[in-house]
Amino acid sequence: MPKFVLDAHRLIGPHPFDDLPEDPRPDLDRLGIDQALVTHTLSLYTDPQAGNDALLRIDDPRLIPVPVVVPGFCESSGVMVRLCPERHRFDLTGPVALRTVAALGVPVAVDLEESSPGQLLRLAGEVPKLLVLNPGYRRLRAVAELMAEAPNVWLEIGTVNTQRGVEWLAGQFGARRLVFGTGAPVMDDCGPRFLLDHLDLPQDDIELIASGGDLL
Repeated sequence: MPKFVLDAHRLIGPHPFDDLPEDPRPDLDRLGIDQALVTHTLSLYTDPQAGNDALLRIDDPRLIPVPVVVPGFCESSGVMVRLCPERHRFDLTGPVALRTVAALGVPVAVDLEESSPGQLLRLAGEVPKLLVLNPGYRRLRAVAELMAEAPNVWLEIGTVNTQRGVEWLAGQFGARRLVFGTGAPVMDDCGPRFLLDHLDLPQDDIELIASGGDLL
């Protein structure tokens, strides 16, 4: 098992569509996850500013805030920020969004389902690092093309649940550009944790993926 595990994609707070746990810490303990980058559900589903305010009131070193930015409306910052262009109805590569993220100067996380490799390539040119969330396994070659073109793109592996998919990515781009994440509690966290523990990679590579490498 890895010595230190960082979940680079986790939610905290109430979920409007299901009865899911609001506090991630019991599940972190259960799965042996030491720390998590967390976004508030209010920021995703209702009021970005209210969710960010609630997120920044959390005082626990295990939970690292990742606020949601809506360019021109809600422009919070942290060690990393998240953009949700489809949910919040803005152009990911529009002039306002690109100016906003360039000014923040921190890594940015975007869900692949809310964007496209072409948009992400354009965005990568304006940010120090770009973390692609939920890539799945059906679009691995498109994601690989993006990673080949933009060396500042990192990939969250929680949904790369195809045989040796993570190993293939590590061979192509190095384990340092892959990070463990779950998307929990909306998405399953046991599967990604099992995947992490059973990667057919050198232990040093597994430790890099588990700890987030040099993403932050």
